[in-house]
Amino acid sequence: MPSTRQTYPIEFKGGLVTNMSPLQQGINAPGSARTLRNFEPSIEGGYRRIEGYSKYNSSIIPPYGAPVVHGASQSGTTLIIGNIHQTPEAGDTLTVAGVTGTYTIASGGVSYDATNNRATLTLTGALASSPANAAAVTFATTTSKYLALGCGVFLDRVIVARNDDLFKVSSSAVTHINVPNYGTVLVNGASQTGSSLIVDGLTAAPQAGDVFKIAEIDLVYTVTADATVSSGQATVAINPALATSPDNDAAITFLSVSRESAGKTRFSRYNYTGTEKIAIVDGTNSPALYDNNTFTVLDSGPTDIVGAGFVVNFKNQLFFGKSNLLTFTAPYTDNDFTAAAGSGTISLGAVITGLVVFRQQLIIFTESSIFQLVGNTISDFQLQPVTTDIGCVDTDTIQEVGGDIMFLGPDGLRLLSGTDRIGDFGLGVVSKAIQKEVTSFISTNTSFASVVIRNKSQYRILGYNTNITQENSQGILGTQFSGQGGEGMAWGELRGIRAYVADSRFYQNAETIVFANDDGYLYQMEDGNSFDSLNIQTTFATPFMPVNDPRIRKTFYKAFLYTDPQGSVSFDMSLKLDFDQRNSIQPTQIEFDNDTGEVAFYGSAVFGSSAVFSNKLLTLFETQLIGSGFTASIQFESDSTDPPFSLDAITLEFGTNTRR
Repeated sequence: MPSTRQTYPIEFKGGLVTNMSPLQQGINAPGSARTLRNFEPSIEGGYRRIEGYSKYNSSIIPPYGAPVVHGASQSGTTLIIGNIHQTPEAGDTLTVAGVTGTYTIASGGVSYDATNNRATLTLTGALASSPANAAAVTFATTTSKYLALGCGVFLDRVIVARNDDLFKVSSSAVTHINVPNYGTVLVNGASQTGSSLIVDGLTAAPQAGDVFKIAEIDLVYTVTADATVSSGQATVAINPALATSPDNDAAITFLSVSRESAGKTRFSRYNYTGTEKIAIVDGTNSPALYDNNTFTVLDSGPTDIVGAGFVVNFKNQLFFGKSNLLTFTAPYTDNDFTAAAGSGTISLGAVITGLVVFRQQLIIFTESSIFQLVGNTISDFQLQPVTTDIGCVDTDTIQEVGGDIMFLGPDGLRLLSGTDRIGDFGLGVVSKAIQKEVTSFISTNTSFASVVIRNKSQYRILGYNTNITQENSQGILGTQFSGQGGEGMAWGELRGIRAYVADSRFYQNAETIVFANDDGYLYQMEDGNSFDSLNIQTTFATPFMPVNDPRIRKTFYKAFLYTDPQGSVSFDMSLKLDFDQRNSIQPTQIEFDNDTGEVAFYGSAVFGSSAVFSNKLLTLFETQLIGSGFTASIQFESDSTDPPFSLDAITLEFGTNTRR
């Protein structure tokens, strides 16, 4: 017969642990998790179901830039458009400003001129009316999926790179920003004809691929060769030939600057003159600068920065990383590359894979080494090795969390930490507790993104694989509980956040966390109770605990579950016995509802006696348990759009039987 009843309290802490044997984990870390999916180890205690995400803006980020009608008076089923930098496809749908209806591109209905950024489309239905020249063309849907190549929080907006264009996105508007500012540009001289145009008022030189329109002149025009400016004037080669002769001083409006074949796009924020700016690199084109109004391409910079893949603000200078070269501007400038002013170039012995500022040093990652740049100006900059054995395999995993630098190495997640010795670093793998999951995560995904949720001291790395659906998309989160160092990291798994690029920043005491993939939308993390209206599926399972002695059978009678809900929630709890072996009889699943106060056993009409008083949400559940075994695990599951809730602790009431 069972002896007097005993209690066994378990505080939920420690996060996901998979590098212990089942019994070892149950003895040494009973509050840890053998499964922790879409729950986060909370700095407030327990395991908290993660928050959801929603669309940052309800509109898609335009897939083909900002195309316009090329020529007035078009009619029928043929439409010529300009200022388009990607090939549209049959099945794409579009609208035309000033023209009623939505139009679909017919099968075989695309002829694309990449040189001049133009496309001739055959539509399945005739235009309802003739559009005006340069009328905006908006693509509503696309046949193919196109990746967002970058997203960077800037002030109260987000800069998003998609295909060959850049957009400023707010909650209510999407604005095309890679529009050059060459000054107040005017036609210089009447009666001009042909494939060139003399203009003045230039403050910078138009580049091949730029697209513009001329006041009162039909068609839109592409610059076919880089122009040379003298005293603000230039002769610009164009395609097509002028439709008619423009008036002298006719206004010229540039529609876009070419950023063809852009790759993954990265950003760095800075302020040298009292104006907030963001620097932009894409691995192919010249870097660009944006101040929330003006877009400037660094065409006048050295060739060493053309195609830079990394940029960072360090010591009030912009540092660009390309191949094995680190090129930097003169102090307090973003466009001065003269050596006499303090600009320079540093050559490394390996290809750069990431840049990050850490305390008073610039940390430079390669695939197999890490360097630090110390000093204040070119006069005392010194390149010093941190390690020649370990590097970073993906720059988009580098984040500062809790005063340390987290990054993905070839063998797992590592933490670069400052030590008590000045200029020295600690460097170790901090993901050993979940090494199996990290190894699988690295091998399964082809690209990575990461964010920091600062008010939670949490790091998230998100994987992307074009063949993995949203539901199965993987991620790993780690919460740092100690002030510094990896010993205080507690881990969990993410499912359902499909991110190719991501970013997070504080602005005016509010943190914005965003990501994007190939579906055309920008999403905001830590927003709402769903994955963009889809249920959040969660699982937390404790280790199999011996409950004092693995050789004595226990009969379980009651459980007291302590929770912290943010609203009305429901979830399921299961008692799993004896490692959930095939021949082991398992008790019935239990459903909890903190709004009604009910505790129900599936398949029966047995309810607990807990009740709701004064409309307060239930935080303590008391429920009967049925079952006996030598080891026990508690498993929780939910699949809902309920508000977040925390599981803090549980106390099991049991009696012991004779020793086996």
